[in-house]
Amino acid sequence: MILQIPRVRPGRLVRLVERDQAHVVEYLREENRLLKQQLRGQRLRLSDDDRRRLAAKGILLGRKLLAQVATIVTPETLLAWHRKLVGRAMTAGRRSPGRPQSSRDLAALVVKMAKENPGWGYDRIQGALKNIGHIIAPTTIRNILHRRGLEPAPLRKPKIACKTFLKAHWSSLAAADFFTTEVWTSRGLVTLYTLFVIDLATRAVHIAGTTSSPDGAFMKQIARNLTDVVDGFLNAKRFLIMDRDSKFCPAFRDILQDAGVRSIRCPIMAPNANAFAERWVRSIKSECLDRMIFFGAHSLHRAIAQYVEHYHGERNHQGLENAIIEPG
Repeated sequence: MILQIPRVRPGRLVRLVERDQAHVVEYLREENRLLKQQLRGQRLRLSDDDRRRLAAKGILLGRKLLAQVATIVTPETLLAWHRKLVGRAMTAGRRSPGRPQSSRDLAALVVKMAKENPGWGYDRIQGALKNIGHIIAPTTIRNILHRRGLEPAPLRKPKIACKTFLKAHWSSLAAADFFTTEVWTSRGLVTLYTLFVIDLATRAVHIAGTTSSPDGAFMKQIARNLTDVVDGFLNAKRFLIMDRDSKFCPAFRDILQDAGVRSIRCPIMAPNANAFAERWVRSIKSECLDRMIFFGAHSLHRAIAQYVEHYHGERNHQGLENAIIEPG
């Protein structure tokens, strides 16, 4: 049996193919319309690869046919993508004109100099960099600081960080505070008040005195001892940070003032303003006092003296990069 295939004229075959293609295009356009309607109000995010593929296909159709077919984006957008991607491909690997961007290390050094020296302008920073072998233009320094959100020198001055200010004045700052200890005596349980002073630069601690009644007479004697011209702990200091405890009476502060030491009183209920002293209280409490029961003031004095000796000569301090204050 011979299978006979019906003969179709070429012109009719072309019309059949065009009709099928038209049906496919109409179906795809309707499907795209429904999908676009579902995405109404939402932003369609396309990657560079998506844009490249659409642009490569769309450029072959031309603007007129694109206007009839494109549903996701306009023909102008597709053509703009094509121009952009073609231009990017043509310039890939080429070096952009102008001066090369400064290295990250040099930019970080510029920012560090500007932050640590708020009064330095662009020319001053340029000179400091030249001294260490870096040649850079003032406009480049300006651009680096502008990208980091740093303003010119006259406007940077009022924004000095508290940490920067304190580091610049470490050697003239000290802080004082009290801590209390419960001691058993022949009279029963007695609260003893210990006054200490800490040097913020070296973290060295001086025990000023311990008493059960820190009255005005006690505080005045302590002030005289701290400002003694021979061995006073505050001889080289200009400022003493303290809280607003009533034990720091006006007579105590007046003696300090006469010796050239200004009293800096912290805000009310702000222990963080005297953070170094507060932290030392926590250290001696957790590492020594909270682990012992004291019978008589003498046992307390001995324990405090031994801890201070350990604190200075054996204990590492994170604030000093794990160094020892007075290594043996």
